[in-house]
Amino acid sequence: MQAILDEFPKFLAGFQTTLFLTVVSGILSLIFGTLLAALRVAPMPSLRWGATIYVETVRNTPLTLVFVFFVFVLPTLGFILPLGTLPAIIALTVYTSAFVCEAVRSGINSVGVGQAEAARSIGLRTSQTLGLIVLPQALRSVIPPIINVLIALTKNTSVAAGFTVVELTSTGRRLSLVHPQDVVPLLMGVAFFYLLITIPSGLLAGWVERRMVFAR
Repeated sequence: MQAILDEFPKFLAGFQTTLFLTVVSGILSLIFGTLLAALRVAPMPSLRWGATIYVETVRNTPLTLVFVFFVFVLPTLGFILPLGTLPAIIALTVYTSAFVCEAVRSGINSVGVGQAEAARSIGLRTSQTLGLIVLPQALRSVIPPIINVLIALTKNTSVAAGFTVVELTSTGRRLSLVHPQDVVPLLMGVAFFYLLITIPSGLLAGWVERRMVFAR
């Protein structure tokens, strides 16, 4: 316990990095994942196939492999990114967007076909029908699963520890080497900081789900 108190500033710095990765990657994933979902239901087959290939490829690829591509493979192709949080944010966004896309697409499919037909009958274009009629209803119904995706994103940030990012897991590993007699308390400290993000997110998902059930 004394080791946790002595190293608390390092824990706090690791927690801030994990929180930063989660928030920035989460926002970008929500934007990119929603655009992907729109492409997956687009009337043009080329757009649907392009988005489908992306989603199926990425979500069936291990996250570590995505990190390896952006940190080690991309520089060999001439695209050199600075080491640290930027490649981690890109890798986490690319990976999480595929799951956000599928959650949003399930919400789009839950909206009645009649509403889209009614929108088209009054002269709305496909983009207007999707943006003004379908997506608002779809996003409302998929908030709980999207929060679950973001909780998974929080835990996935630990993969960045293997790619020079000093976040919570990396901090715990380094402190365990300095204080080998206090490995268990240090790992419990790491878990505590992760729970500071995931438990409130889970409670929020439950509250939103209850509100949605009540609204129906």
